[in-house]
Amino acid sequence: NSSESVHSSFECFVESTMLEMDLRLLLPSLVPSSQSVYVLVFYFVYLAVAGEILPGKVIRGVVLSDGSQLRYRCNGLFALSLLVAILGISAKLGVLSPLVVADRGLELLSATFIFCVLVTLVLYITGRTSSDKSSSLKPHVSGNLLHDWWFGIQLNPQFIGIDLKFFFVRAGMMGWLLINLSILAKSFQDGSLSQSMILYQIFCALYILDYFVHEEYMTSTWDIIAERLGFMLVFGDLLWIPFTFSIQAWMVAFAQQSRTNSSCYCSQLLCVLDRKPTFLFSGRYMVFRGANKQKHIFKKSPKTPIWGKPPVVVGGKLLASGYWGIARHCNYLGDLMLALSFSLPCGISSPVPYFYPIYLLILLIWRERRDEERCAEKYKEIWAEYLRLVPYRILPYVY
Repeated sequence: NSSESVHSSFECFVESTMLEMDLRLLLPSLVPSSQSVYVLVFYFVYLAVAGEILPGKVIRGVVLSDGSQLRYRCNGLFALSLLVAILGISAKLGVLSPLVVADRGLELLSATFIFCVLVTLVLYITGRTSSDKSSSLKPHVSGNLLHDWWFGIQLNPQFIGIDLKFFFVRAGMMGWLLINLSILAKSFQDGSLSQSMILYQIFCALYILDYFVHEEYMTSTWDIIAERLGFMLVFGDLLWIPFTFSIQAWMVAFAQQSRTNSSCYCSQLLCVLDRKPTFLFSGRYMVFRGANKQKHIFKKSPKTPIWGKPPVVVGGKLLASGYWGIARHCNYLGDLMLALSFSLPCGISSPVPYFYPIYLLILLIWRERRDEERCAEKYKEIWAEYLRLVPYRILPYVY
């Protein structure tokens, strides 16, 4: 018993020593280097310039309470394609390493966090001092500093003519793909490229590219039309989306996945190759994209048929047809199922890759509750009638 106690104590000592060594190695990597700052500056400058000069469809946003409409240049797909081409050529010429993001992930994360804090402080100060009366720039000040900084003061603040809210969402979605591609390059270089990684990369690339193909749909989403721009959105767009949505790629690449975990997804890969992805990715995508498309088209043209039939509209304002007749937030259901698709290639050996869908479930339920409170106050008896026609919130017959 005495020897077992000594052995156990020694193991605890070794584990604590290794943990301390890991922390000593981890903490310095969180300090932003000049290179990580240069990468961020180049990225934001490129997006700002490309967003203004590259050709793209100009979309009018939803009508705001004062009757105004913002304009959005939807050239994200062009900007992303050009950026990937520039980075690919630079890597081929040896000007820039394709592993710069994968090797400096923690540095970029901390640099992005600092940027988010600084930007939102500026937004708070400029919002507090603004006397603009327009719907997009009118300050909404509660008097609580933390609340105003977190949720924001202005609906659509701009910088040198750039709509920051639209800009930050674009930056986050592109950043997610760039992080994934850098991890993919590292896996290829290390000789650890697996079927799990390939499957994950395909799903994410399709999702992100689809976002930019239908970028105009973003202009009618809750974030754009209702949420003010504060730390919550800036942090969510610039840091949360790219760095946590890519956690599955980090997991597959660096967690030394066993062969059994990879083989668990051979069947899924075969389903994709056999053109039977309905219950894996495509079916989930159809719910997500279909619901968002129906809502966007309804807001632009309320009389457009849905699934071949005239739309059912409650009180002339609320759509109760198509996906929106199945559940009040059917788009959230599609988003949650897609999130699960991104995590499944990591297997079930660790709960870490499932952080994203679990977090998204909590976020969307919270957002759905906030949205419904706002709608109940805005639409009153019309909303009550809508609840009678569409009783389910997200998942039909369950929630």
